[in-house]
Parts: sequence; structure tokens; C-alpha cells
Amino acid sequence: MLLLAITSVEIQYLLISALFVMAAFYVGRIFYRAFFSKTAAGCAKGCGGACGQIDVEALQRTIERQAAAK
Repeated sequence: MLLLAITSVEIQYLLISALFVMAAFYVGRIFYRAFFSKTAAGCAKGCGGACGQIDVEALQRTIERQAAAK
């Protein structure tokens, strides 16, 4: 009988609340995986590529070679 006492407005509020909670969980999971996840190798994207492993010395050598060639 309780189900019959719920009006359509209350059902709309429940659906909107459920959608809001799901969206907040989704966004929170994205932020958590970007900043706190330990499984991401290299960078926040989690692709496992070498984008997070910058070799500064190799970059410096490349810059010096290009400057010397000019």
C-alpha cells in the first residue's frame, strides 16, 4: 500500500536524486583514478605509455645538437 501512496512528483524526485548520485559517483571515480590510483603507469591518463617518464637529459642533448647544427 505504501507504493500506491507515492505520487508522481515524489517518483520524479527519486529518479532525479538517483541520477544525481550516479553522476556524482562517476565524476568522483574519474578524479580518484586520475590522481590517486596506483595502477596508472606513467601519467594520469592510465594508458601505460611513456608520457609520464620524461628523460630531461635526452631532451637537453637533442636541444644542444639542434643548436649546434644551426
